[in-house]
Amino acid sequence: MVKDTAEPQPDEIAREGIRRMLELGDVLCVTGAGVSTDSGIPDYRGPQGSLHRHRPMTYQEFQHDAASRRRYWARGFVGWRQMHQAEPNSAHQLLADWQSEGLLSGLITQNVDGLHRAAGADPVVHLHGDMDSVICLTCGNREARSSLDARLQEANPGYAEAAFAAAENVNPDGDVTLDQSWVEKFHMVTCLVCGSENLKPDVVYFGESVPAERKAAVEELVAASSALLVVGSSMAVMSGFKIALTMHQSDRPIGVINGGPSRADPKADWRWRTRITPALQTLDTLLGDQPHQ
Repeated sequence: MVKDTAEPQPDEIAREGIRRMLELGDVLCVTGAGVSTDSGIPDYRGPQGSLHRHRPMTYQEFQHDAASRRRYWARGFVGWRQMHQAEPNSAHQLLADWQSEGLLSGLITQNVDGLHRAAGADPVVHLHGDMDSVICLTCGNREARSSLDARLQEANPGYAEAAFAAAENVNPDGDVTLDQSWVEKFHMVTCLVCGSENLKPDVVYFGESVPAERKAAVEELVAASSALLVVGSSMAVMSGFKIALTMHQSDRPIGVINGGPSRADPKADWRWRTRITPALQTLDTLLGDQPHQ
């Protein structure tokens, strides 16, 4: 959990600083789970965040513990269907608009929900992957998550609906909290190529490294950007926080809009502690019809 390390500024001061930063353009935006809470997907580390209720799966567990994989897929079969139905909210849409207008030099998200892409943001670097594909850890075959879902539905008729009624909550990594009795009723399917049950969502789990090509894409965006805007992220994970460190070391301005403390706060010039969607809507109004670079 991230604790306060720098005082947030008064709203009007932080808001004005971030507005001026955006007006100059070439701002790299990094988003986290706080952007998607208004789409019904909870965050990790906020007051109602999922880390208060459950510990996320680690890559080591996925690789070496068949029982943990089975538990994940029972929960993920139910949770992904709810995440898949989520719609982009105004925050996703505004960031996509700012990108198309040239205010943002690029968009990097730590989220795996695909909602930036659904809102029309292009390109988006999915730092931690997304939930739309599945990879076999045995043979490397990839399969669309929708295809896997259809196969799981055939193997578990009626399970998703009944289990969702018994589930406690949907988590931002695409699963739900289920009682062990539901896990035991679940039937897993196998890889279409090699027959292994060693299937994993194509996302970066805790303890797993970000792929090299994705790191290179991030480095390219950082090099091409004049400032950084962090939106809805505590930046607790080093793959995201490293971006803030690099920008700070080269004396480029940083703004943070988040509902709670962020690890980037001590590096930030502007710290706006507030709700994400209303903040972006206010900024968009203030930016108005001014010419963009």
